[in-house]
Amino acid sequence: MNLDHVSFAAQPDGLEATTERIANRLGIEPVKGGVHPRFGTRNMILPLTDHQYVEVVTVLEHPAAEKAPFGQAVRARSDAGGGWLGWVVEVPDLAPFEAKLGRPSVPGGRLFPDGRQLEWHQIGVKGLISDPQLPFMVHFDSEDEMHPSQARITDVRLCGMEIAGSPDRVTEWLGGPVEDVLGSLDVTWCAPNGTPGVMTVSFDTPDGTVTI
Repeated sequence: MNLDHVSFAAQPDGLEATTERIANRLGIEPVKGGVHPRFGTRNMILPLTDHQYVEVVTVLEHPAAEKAPFGQAVRARSDAGGGWLGWVVEVPDLAPFEAKLGRPSVPGGRLFPDGRQLEWHQIGVKGLISDPQLPFMVHFDSEDEMHPSQARITDVRLCGMEIAGSPDRVTEWLGGPVEDVLGSLDVTWCAPNGTPGVMTVSFDTPDGTVTI
């Protein structure tokens, strides 16, 4: 298991403006993602090193957004002003989490401009909704070359996070030490002042460390 990406819900001025603001701070040219038909959402991508990326996401006026937990989560975070929605762990097999949570993973997908389809399965968004410190889990079904981190070569690296919550709680959720998932990231856990969840994310850039 490893940290795959961090997700940022669009702020009141919309997906493009939110993405551009983050991109300018990091010195990354954003990449258009696409629509997630099953979730009623749309995203843009900021590729990072180490097979990781930032997803900036907005909810659409689409029936799927009312039914899909991910659409519900994005809408709630954006309605609250936007900001860090959560973090996502890539796993080699979702079966243990399906067994633990007692439900199947759900398929996701979006269409590339050249007609290729990026496909994955995910589970755990309901856990994120109830306890935002918890990551949800994803397994990509498509070839590695289609992973969002491969959309553009960058020299910006995710280097740290501040999470309001408990590493013991996240370890229980993941079924293994959270430290193993986070690897060399510098993660600070703080007692929640209100709702738990991702507070800040830090990046190593050519111009120094940037914290958002």
